[in-house]
Amino acid sequence: MQLLPAPVRRFAAWCAVILLASGVVYVAIRLCAEFRTAVTPALLALLGTALLRPLHRRLVKAHVQRSLAAGLTCVAVLAVVGGAGYIVVSALIETGDQIVASLRDAAKGIADHFGAAGTSLDDLASNGRELLGKFGGTAASGVVSGISVVGEMMAMAVLALLLVFFFLRDSDRAVGTVRALAPHGSADMVEAMARRAFGAVEGFMRGTTLIALIDAVCITVGLLILRVPGAVGLGALVFVGAYIPYLGAFISGAVAVLVALADRGFVIALWALGVVLAVQVLEGHVLQPMIQSRTVQMHPAVVLLALTAGASVAGILGMLLAVPLTAAGFGIVHELQGRYGASAGSGATAGPAPSSGSADS
Repeated sequence: MQLLPAPVRRFAAWCAVILLASGVVYVAIRLCAEFRTAVTPALLALLGTALLRPLHRRLVKAHVQRSLAAGLTCVAVLAVVGGAGYIVVSALIETGDQIVASLRDAAKGIADHFGAAGTSLDDLASNGRELLGKFGGTAASGVVSGISVVGEMMAMAVLALLLVFFFLRDSDRAVGTVRALAPHGSADMVEAMARRAFGAVEGFMRGTTLIALIDAVCITVGLLILRVPGAVGLGALVFVGAYIPYLGAFISGAVAVLVALADRGFVIALWALGVVLAVQVLEGHVLQPMIQSRTVQMHPAVVLLALTAGASVAGILGMLLAVPLTAAGFGIVHELQGRYGASAGSGATAGPAPSSGSADS
């Protein structure tokens, strides 16, 4: 090995480190995929805990017992989520047919102007009926599997809510648990890394929720002024899509513009596009810097790569979890850089001091 030049040896060492780290990450992802029914509720519970911890902390400061405070927080979440879900579902039920009809009209207009022969919506509908006739048994089995998937999702949601309760109640013991599990001599560093990672996730969740609420309210008000059908349902879609950066805003905004185009015409569609773009500019240049200025800032390319990786691993759920987990990873990296950079800098500045002192002596 000594026969190789020093740059080649360094390159080989870096390759070995990268391969080892990639293998560990791959095995961890495979294990999470195998035990997804337990890992997914735990990750969702961590995100929920990061979002709800300020409320729980205020209740504890108001001399409410920790278990009662955690229970009240979970009940408040159920009330808020249930009420919001009822409003959203009722709005979608009332205007869902109108939105779908508007989207169908928009697709028909696009097909009439740009579609080739044999690609009209009628042809697509007839082909769809033939496919359903041929694969009816497959569709029936898909319905059965879909019911089982819904049951699994409900079970994971209940488990996640229970984990949120326990995480909030026992959050005061988290630091002691982390320090007890840390290797000997590294408890301080592990605690600092855990605090930095959780702080990044907490800031991301709170900031994203506030930004999503502002975006949804602004776009809903704009669509109501333009008298676009299903404005409340489209605003709910904007709120949910805001948790998937860039891609969610693009999809929800495109749906709103298409509905306006089909039901209100080209001019109103341009106004709706202007409303969506104005809200996105407000988010990117005002809300993001003001609200999430204390969280880990990530380049848009990193966010897009994280979304792509999350989608390839776990679909929509992976896209929802990719960005906060990446933020936690960046928080850990920044903590390590701060610690080792500071130690290296102090070592570099302390090095010349003895030599100068010996020269003076």
